[in-house]
Amino acid sequence: MLDKISGAADITAMMDAIGRNAKSAARALATASTEAKNAALYAMADAILAAKDELLAANAADLKNIEGKGLLPSFIDRLTLTDKSIDGMAQGLREIAEFKDPVGEVIAAWDRPNGLQIERVRTPLGVIGVIYESRPNVTADAGALCLKAGNAVILRGGSDSALSSQAIHACLVEGLKSAGLPEHAIQLIPTTDRAAVGAMLSGLDGAIDVIVPRGGKSLVARVQNEARVPVFAHLEGLCHIYVDASADLDMAKKIVVNAKMRRTGVCGAAETLLVDKAAAGTVLATLVGDLKTAGCEVRGSTDVLSQIPGLVPATEEDWSTEYLDAVISVRLVDGISGAIDHIGTYSSHHTEAVIAENPAVVARFFNEIDSAILLHNASTQFADGGEFGMGGEIGISTGKMHARGPVGVEQLTSFKYRVHGTGQTRP
Repeated sequence: MLDKISGAADITAMMDAIGRNAKSAARALATASTEAKNAALYAMADAILAAKDELLAANAADLKNIEGKGLLPSFIDRLTLTDKSIDGMAQGLREIAEFKDPVGEVIAAWDRPNGLQIERVRTPLGVIGVIYESRPNVTADAGALCLKAGNAVILRGGSDSALSSQAIHACLVEGLKSAGLPEHAIQLIPTTDRAAVGAMLSGLDGAIDVIVPRGGKSLVARVQNEARVPVFAHLEGLCHIYVDASADLDMAKKIVVNAKMRRTGVCGAAETLLVDKAAAGTVLATLVGDLKTAGCEVRGSTDVLSQIPGLVPATEEDWSTEYLDAVISVRLVDGISGAIDHIGTYSSHHTEAVIAENPAVVARFFNEIDSAILLHNASTQFADGGEFGMGGEIGISTGKMHARGPVGVEQLTSFKYRVHGTGQTRP
């Protein structure tokens, strides 16, 4: 059950205690052995599978609590747990355990003329705060990734997935205990009061080193505007696909439908399709027809409507809208230059794809577009840490700091310098 906590003083006291406990756990995790961390991860996976019935029951209660709220199907999809998704959650924990431990890895080493030997070495970030909505699986993903990188984590899930997240968190704590690691290494805030989010954004008196938000635009905007600690995040996933005149049509058909319709509610779903004017006569009607057959509403620019009457006219607002639904906007552009101009104007710098066989087009797309993830002849739905071979991700960042794109184990570390001398002094 969720704790009944009322009053600013009670929430402040609770959050201060959570911060202190996390900081203490982070010190222990920073020197924890790879064997202990992996043992905890495997035990967590086993606990999740053993508690499958409890997880499904908790999730069913969460789903019942949102009945009648008029939520989008994509939101309900993210909230729903199934036998398959729980198996996948456990498998993800095992995959993270198999990853190389980044802590202590020597990233670079060099010698100076004065004999000093310098090493740059990976270290944990410390305490990570994760604020997320509707996705109960983030509880396991975030907890596991932070643990593998030697970090303590404070989790604040959404109210809609509170019971599911609590059930998953209990399994994570069971794994920590079985491996002899501090149970406060992974903490879930036991209240849905929004004041707890404000406390996290304040940094909990220096306890939190980084915050990662996962959720809708309003949540991410609040975190970015109010956080007093660094943030790894993307505000929205306004992803584009450009189909060049040199594209293979059969390939383009498969990729475009998959990028939009595989899962419309994920941040890597395509929201805008750009088609080379030089190829419009041969590919436009086919691509639009395939999207409509798949159940997608197509909104077209004026030149698209002139070739395919009956579509919904696209407005200026459409080019900057993340639909997260079965809707896509389509525009004709003047080759790769037009695609680059459009993406540069409207992109959220998350993920963009080019479908082309001309290497010069691909080279310009990769060199001139400044987004965190760029794909050639592949679906934007591959914008995912698991698909990158990271075993999972805590989120996707579009910032320019060291964590850009999928934020996995390595991105949850910083580094320090170790300098070895033989008695050198500086003249």
